[in-house]
Amino acid sequence: MAASGTLAQTVFSRKSPIGRAGVLALSGFGIKVRMQCGHLEIEDGIGPDRRRIRLARVGHRLKRLVCIGSDGFITLDALNWLAAQDVAFAMLERDGSVLAVTGPVRSSDAKLRRAQALAHSSGAALHISRELIIRKLAAQEQVARDNLLDSTTSSAIANFRAELPNADSISAIRLIESQAARLYWSAWRTLPVMFPKNELSRVPEHWRTFGARVSPLTGSPRLAANPPNAILNYLYAVLESEARLAASALGLDPGLGVLHVDTPARDSLACDVMEPIRPQIDAYLLDWITRQPLSRAWFIEQPDGNCRLLAAFAAQLSETAPTWGRAVAPIAEWVARACWSTISRPDAPLPTRLTQANKREAKGSSPIPLAKPAPNPENFCRTCGASVSNGRKHCAECEKERVRARMVEVAKAGRIAAQAVEPRTRMAATQRKHALARLAWNPSRLPAWLHEETYKTRIQPLLKNIANPVIMSALGVSVTYAVAIRAGRRRPHPRHWEALAGLVGQL
Repeated sequence: MAASGTLAQTVFSRKSPIGRAGVLALSGFGIKVRMQCGHLEIEDGIGPDRRRIRLARVGHRLKRLVCIGSDGFITLDALNWLAAQDVAFAMLERDGSVLAVTGPVRSSDAKLRRAQALAHSSGAALHISRELIIRKLAAQEQVARDNLLDSTTSSAIANFRAELPNADSISAIRLIESQAARLYWSAWRTLPVMFPKNELSRVPEHWRTFGARVSPLTGSPRLAANPPNAILNYLYAVLESEARLAASALGLDPGLGVLHVDTPARDSLACDVMEPIRPQIDAYLLDWITRQPLSRAWFIEQPDGNCRLLAAFAAQLSETAPTWGRAVAPIAEWVARACWSTISRPDAPLPTRLTQANKREAKGSSPIPLAKPAPNPENFCRTCGASVSNGRKHCAECEKERVRARMVEVAKAGRIAAQAVEPRTRMAATQRKHALARLAWNPSRLPAWLHEETYKTRIQPLLKNIANPVIMSALGVSVTYAVAIRAGRRRPHPRHWEALAGLVGQL
């Protein structure tokens, strides 16, 4: 019996959307993460432009699942699948807020958590806070010196860093850090932000410079009012999620901070651990916006002036998560060791689950490799905004227009320069020299066979095989005149015919 119709089949993406970094970012409305027939099924997107992905337990290459926004659901079975596959899950808002983070579950040592809780009374909190801010200020000093090219600010931050070893309280450390931050961000204030020329009419004026790090909407960095600050907020959120995962993997409680005050709205220890890595994100953004333009299509301005990232662009930024994860790993392990060292009789060395430093040391292998650089953002033409490869500033069509306009300007400058006294004096001397040579030349010196018809048929066609500098030297003429003779646009004076015949081998 023939089938009466064909049922609609769910279409799944055959091309893996997971990049080399192992990050999959989800965005849109009605996001679904669930299990179907032993596979992880994911659906995201907006309206008819939706994406469906199915991942098996083997060969998926997924390391981090990042959900941008909060419209949708994830099932308990899906969370269990992610945990079994050692895949971290992060839920972020585009304004830089971390909504939820979960990662591979490992057993923790109660002694370590107890030592962390008693860090303020044991003195470990002061030691950890001082070291974290010393590292942060050292990195900010380098960014100010090498990226901002501001030696004055760099020296001032170095002076603040020199005060930290003598700070005898966490409040004193916070004060020094805030004073250094005020100087550091003031050096960013006038930093220009590039957009393609064709998009400038749609770009608000306050988007064209970095401006203040503090948002005029909140009096804090939250709810950024321009693109560079919005990018920083989101990248810091990605870093915070990686710091949470690192602390949890080591058996620390992400909520029990040492430098940041404990509050219900944040994981204070994650904020502590990420402090030394913040300048790395600053350097990444600074290198980006000083070399390449931003696209207006990446951002949207809310009615209150809040600048938000569009989901597709936020997904691109999420690809940097592994870079910040590797950068924060040794910091988190150092904090764990500092807490562990306050235990009177630790049973064994603290495991280094993130960097495998103990295993490397036991095997005598090389030090921990540096974190891979963050992926390059998409590059755009500075004129029309078309996508171009990294290292280029303009697309092919705009480059032609730029070269054409430049040639017009160069020609105009050349004509003006040619009217100066010195060039005109040299030109007059050259013309006088050639006029005297023509007057002194006797036509009877030419061989009888060398006449105008012979030059046209036997000599000029062969000049294309002679280099311009050779013609210049043989005749004593300029390069422009030599090029015109070689191309046949100019017929030289008959006194030059014999020399040219010798060049082409007709004598």
